[in-house]
Amino acid sequence: MAKYVYTFGNGKAEGKADMKNLLGGKGANLAEMNLIGVPVPPGFTITTEVCTIYNQQGKQAALAAIKPEVEKAVALVEQLTATKFGDKDNPCLVSVRSGARVSMPGMMDTVLNLGLNDRAVQGITQKSGNERFAWDSYRRFVQMYGDVVLGMKPQSKEDIDPFEEIMEKLKEEKGIELDTDFTTDDLKKLVTSFKDAVKQVTGKNFPDDPWEQLWGAIYAVFDSWMNERAIYYRKINGIPAEWGTAVNVQAMVFGNMGESSATGVAFSRDAGTGEDIFNGEYLINAQGEDVVAGIRTPQQITLEGSKRWATLAGIDEKLRESHFPSLEETMPELYAELNAVQEKLEAHYKDMQDLEFTIQEGKLWLLQTRNGKRTGAAMVKIAVDMLEQGIIDKKTALQRIEPNKLDELLHPVFDPEALKQATILAKGLPASPGAATGQIVFFADEANKFESSVLVRIETSPEDLEGMNIAKGILTARGGMTSHAAVVARGMGKCCVSGAGTVRIDYRSRTMTVGNVTLKEGDWISLNGSTGEVCEGKVKTQNPDLGGDFSKIMDLADEFTRMTVRTNADTPHDAKVASKFGAKGIGLCRTEHMFFEGERIKAMREMILSNTIAEREKALTKLLPYQRSDFEGIFEAMAGYGVTVRLLDPPLHEFVPHNKAAQEELAQEMGITMNQLLSKIEDLEEFNPMLGHRGCRLGITYPEITAMQARAIIEAALNLKAKGIDAKPEIMVPLVGTIAELKNQAAVIRETAENVFQEKGDRVDFMLGTMIEIPRAALTADLIAEEAEFFSFGTNDLTQMTFGYSRDDAGKFMPDYLDKNILKNDPFQVLDQEGVGQLVKMGVQKGRSTKPKLKVGICGEHGGEPSSVMFCDSVGLDYVSCSPYRVPIARVAAALANIAKN
Repeated sequence: MAKYVYTFGNGKAEGKADMKNLLGGKGANLAEMNLIGVPVPPGFTITTEVCTIYNQQGKQAALAAIKPEVEKAVALVEQLTATKFGDKDNPCLVSVRSGARVSMPGMMDTVLNLGLNDRAVQGITQKSGNERFAWDSYRRFVQMYGDVVLGMKPQSKEDIDPFEEIMEKLKEEKGIELDTDFTTDDLKKLVTSFKDAVKQVTGKNFPDDPWEQLWGAIYAVFDSWMNERAIYYRKINGIPAEWGTAVNVQAMVFGNMGESSATGVAFSRDAGTGEDIFNGEYLINAQGEDVVAGIRTPQQITLEGSKRWATLAGIDEKLRESHFPSLEETMPELYAELNAVQEKLEAHYKDMQDLEFTIQEGKLWLLQTRNGKRTGAAMVKIAVDMLEQGIIDKKTALQRIEPNKLDELLHPVFDPEALKQATILAKGLPASPGAATGQIVFFADEANKFESSVLVRIETSPEDLEGMNIAKGILTARGGMTSHAAVVARGMGKCCVSGAGTVRIDYRSRTMTVGNVTLKEGDWISLNGSTGEVCEGKVKTQNPDLGGDFSKIMDLADEFTRMTVRTNADTPHDAKVASKFGAKGIGLCRTEHMFFEGERIKAMREMILSNTIAEREKALTKLLPYQRSDFEGIFEAMAGYGVTVRLLDPPLHEFVPHNKAAQEELAQEMGITMNQLLSKIEDLEEFNPMLGHRGCRLGITYPEITAMQARAIIEAALNLKAKGIDAKPEIMVPLVGTIAELKNQAAVIRETAENVFQEKGDRVDFMLGTMIEIPRAALTADLIAEEAEFFSFGTNDLTQMTFGYSRDDAGKFMPDYLDKNILKNDPFQVLDQEGVGQLVKMGVQKGRSTKPKLKVGICGEHGGEPSSVMFCDSVGLDYVSCSPYRVPIARVAAALANIAKN
């Protein structure tokens, strides 16, 4: 019989850390902490399999599967806590939390203090001797359960949260600001008002039976797996919907029992920078949601962190000591215990840990540990530091790198000189490093109103996720380094400044005010996520200075990789950028991009509009020096490495003007009438240019074009050879579908090369190959390999032709395909391994059956996408090629692919 519920508590557990797929990350780690002697409140985990049953078969099927096990598990919690679920005198209270395989902070739902009712609150009062604590917990429970389970939470920014409205009205009447200022009588009044609001909105009484409450909360957690924000989070992070979430039910421990109680979040290392510094935030007399919600200003755990925070916040030492002391100062013994626990957990998991803890009347409890979300910079530093500290080995250090997160390190940073001149409006906490400049928006669902936006909020909530993802940066007036905004922004690699307390935000007027400066929606601001500074207007940026730990990771990647990484580059500048990032050659140089500047386009149009071979050759003679010069620059930038030059590919109509004024100007330059020009342009028009007169078909019709380009390539290589520079040209014929096409073009190229060699009295080695981008080419790769010395898979066109999708038009239907799970990924972004990938695999196998040492690579956009790179390694490609700024990503992905294989 299947087991769906796993218990833990009192140092024992039915699960362990390697059961994350079944128990979720939280459940697996709660079990593991029990096994290694960390103090954890007892509880149980309902497996992810039940979530699948719930979503596929419904509520009753899930209930039938787990009811006896849940009842047995609750009895164990009762036994370990010496309490009774539903008892009026000695009630057992629990929390109900989600727990997916991978951390999804704030995306799913949590209910605390479950089990309270009008009778149990009296029992808690008698047991604790603290009436205010009992009613504070009850108020929190009704509010949280109402929001999460009963649907009281507002669905849009226009809706009013009835609970918040009731609380704000009472605060206004009482003249108070914080929840902690409510008296016991106030809290009793709030509970009554909250229940009345539930009845008014839902038409039903607030549930009084703890078992009804428990099942409602469990179902709500399963439901939250399919809420909009969770679905969006999975989408942007590539988390499969079929994974499901576990549910963790755990005995409550209370951080809101007075001045000897607290709750907090801590990190064993700095999640923003990666520094090996224990840090975090806590609140006295609070529950966990208070810290992440950013409603109260949290205090720092360590003395050093507290002093640093005070400096950033502009608070003097006396005020800090009196109002914001660290945990190290207020509860030194408990701080020492917590510090020992975080050291133990990091040593055990061998990774940076994100901890949640509660102190209940002087007793420390751990509620969660997980591998902490971190920025790209922190990811690299932590991996390198742990390697150098002997905690992990080289392979593990490399496996700690998420290739796509390296992209964060390659983004521009603020120019230091420009920062000196910038007007600093406010200063907050440097919650997530980076530079962000954009126009202010105040609502998450309006983040796409401007091309570059900065989301400005009093505090963020999980509902803001999509807007946070769209915005260039995030600024909050409240919240600390562990607030929702800070944690989610770090996970996204998004610049964030939190807790800028001098910023006053008015949602109604859509303005933010600092001192006597008021900015409105659409005004520009700049955020420095590394210092917490908020600057008025735009601040100039510059490219980042990479080195140090980043270079060490790249060296590690080279040590473990099999495939090399090239770049797609059409200019010497792009080639130099890619070379700086470690590209070992160029996998795609698109020659058509060289024809659009200045005099070049005139000569190109002259060639296109020519009526005879002689006229075309005359125009091509004008283009030759431009081409040769470009190739010299590119070959020099990649000296010693192969450079694959693709001959002219697009149809010729792309090079002629299509607006009347430009056409009149061209007719005048060419000395022809408008009618003659329009007739020629009409001749060039195609019904389906992607399948038309382009690629090798152009070279077959106009062999003089192929000859000019071949001459430019060979002459450039010989000119560099004369200077002692090692150029390695590889000439690639595009869009070949038959061996005869390649033979035709190869003959022109080789004849031209021999002519140049005789003219120059010198020779240079070059390779001749083709791009495999037509399904027929993959199917007949064994024949094509008779003529080709290398293959390069052009997976952009190969994807188009295999699916029959136009890449330019797919945007009209692709979102529906992804939303309805018809496709798991956009095949133009992630290589379709089942279809297109099989053509690649076949092309490699067939090509090498003819030529065992055939050089094979990929130059489509997939060459920089990690899962596609791993596939390329599995089918034996020699290299992948991608855009310059994706080169580091591809280098790490290639190394990880080789490690995974061995």
